[in-house]
Amino acid sequence: MNSNHTIPAEHITQTQLSDWAKTLGFQALGVSSIDLMDEETKLQQWLAKGFHGDMDWMERHGTKRTRPAELVPGTISIISVRMDYLPSETHDPIMVLNHPELGYVSRYALGRDYHKVMRNRLQKLADKINHELKSKDMEMQYRVFVDSAPVMEKPIAVKAGLGWMGKHTNVLSQDAGSWFFLGEIYTNLPLTESQTVTDHCGDCVACIDICPTQAIIKPYELDARRCISYLTIEHKGVIPEEYRKPIANRIYGCDDCQLVCPWNRFAVKTEEADFEIRNNLDATSLLKLFAWTENEFLQKLEGSAIRRIGFERWQRNIAIALGNAPSSFALIEALTEKYKTASDMVREHISWALAQHNVKI
Repeated sequence: MNSNHTIPAEHITQTQLSDWAKTLGFQALGVSSIDLMDEETKLQQWLAKGFHGDMDWMERHGTKRTRPAELVPGTISIISVRMDYLPSETHDPIMVLNHPELGYVSRYALGRDYHKVMRNRLQKLADKINHELKSKDMEMQYRVFVDSAPVMEKPIAVKAGLGWMGKHTNVLSQDAGSWFFLGEIYTNLPLTESQTVTDHCGDCVACIDICPTQAIIKPYELDARRCISYLTIEHKGVIPEEYRKPIANRIYGCDDCQLVCPWNRFAVKTEEADFEIRNNLDATSLLKLFAWTENEFLQKLEGSAIRRIGFERWQRNIAIALGNAPSSFALIEALTEKYKTASDMVREHISWALAQHNVKI
């Protein structure tokens, strides 16, 4: 980005940006400055405690995460957008969690991978901005991000007025709850920062109380190493035994803190066809999912965020869930058969699962 290329602020207004964003399927847009120094201090303290676990990429890029102009030289403003993702028709998530023979998949991963959907829309928004500027013989320099680089997307969204940081460390909106994705455009376009919104969590601690592994160690602070979303998605190796029972039938992510949040009563169902359920992943038999071959896993989950964890972690997660499921001949047979061809890491979890059903292998 060319930092010497400046554009008068009055040529693009936030009202224009918001209108364009809504026509592209975003539910809200805000603007933030690039001052994240308070967040830099918090991040360094969080990393120092080791709460990021295996996510070494959280510290690998140094201050680029909290100093946007270091990541993208010339950045002076950040456009932040929100896109709702809650599928319009799903089996009741509480019902699924209460039926241990079914696999629970985080609501955000039931449809197509949000990265591509949002990145394409953000690119169209950037193109629209530049089309407008081109008529004035100007051009915006920018980069688009969707959870794909060292970007503090949640604090940026809060600064941009898209919501406040909930005690579970997800962004909350009064009119949308927390079931939404975030995306950003780093730009050299001078824009007025949006007004922030106040925290409306009050005395509520429902998210803290419900967490199966007590990962929310205090309001606004999460120990990712205990978080089921981290354990089933980001963690690459053996899942510590102390967390296997609490994981229950959650095979990809965990939504408990969002399911219990009072503000999610106001969540809006998505209108995006790409976010609707695929492969009946909102309520599918664990045994059916465990029976998938690696080719079936890759084919059925093509275009899905789940595919990024790979087949080995997928089997690991389901093995744990089967260890927590009701005993049956079919279940024990499935675990025993899979043990013969599984990797050493998956075998460790299958052995644990069989032990829960009083079977040694």
